[in-house]
Amino acid sequence: MTSRAKLIAYVGPMAVFMGLLALTSLVRFSGASFWFQHSEFWIFPLQTVVCGVMLWRYWKAYDLERLRMLWFGVVVGVVVFFLWIAPQAFLRFAARTDGFNPDLFIAQPAFFWSTVAFRFLRLVVVVPLVEEIFWRGFLLRYLINEKFDRVTVGTFGWVSFVTVTLAFALAHSMPDWPAAILTGVLYNLVAYRTKSLSSCVIAHALTNLLLGAWIMQTKQWGFW
Repeated sequence: MTSRAKLIAYVGPMAVFMGLLALTSLVRFSGASFWFQHSEFWIFPLQTVVCGVMLWRYWKAYDLERLRMLWFGVVVGVVVFFLWIAPQAFLRFAARTDGFNPDLFIAQPAFFWSTVAFRFLRLVVVVPLVEEIFWRGFLLRYLINEKFDRVTVGTFGWVSFVTVTLAFALAHSMPDWPAAILTGVLYNLVAYRTKSLSSCVIAHALTNLLLGAWIMQTKQWGFW
């Protein structure tokens, strides 16, 4: 695979994911139909399908390596989960109830469960793969050497560490920045310790799985 093709494989899914995410705000405006006001109910499944197809298409390009130090990824995944919920769960911050609310379809069981299923597929599978492939698989290496595929996953550099940590945080909404900065540090640490992109994906997926279950339990939809 050429360097250009590999660059597209690593950056393409993230670019499409972020582009579709931005679309949710562009099409949401006052007075429009339900499907425009709540565009996430069709854009998020679209993200899941399109990015999932792209990941499948470019799968052989990714330097996932074998899973290493599973226990470490699991510990980090759990710690990050508690970092995200700490303000509301332990520090009595206001609940975040405004967001992707599948209960809007509670009277339509088939639509409700399909919506929840797609949301978890996006949260636990697509998001960890897309984000870890881009942040830890591409950018963390690219900032060390433009020919990033020649850099071992988990190679440390101060510029790449700080830049990826801050950029990862800024890609989240402002209320999430403190937790996102610490998350970026910890997921980077998984990459440095394990030298395995697969381990980073597992840590991220576990965090999101726990967070998704907590959201469904507490109905704090703002964490989606």
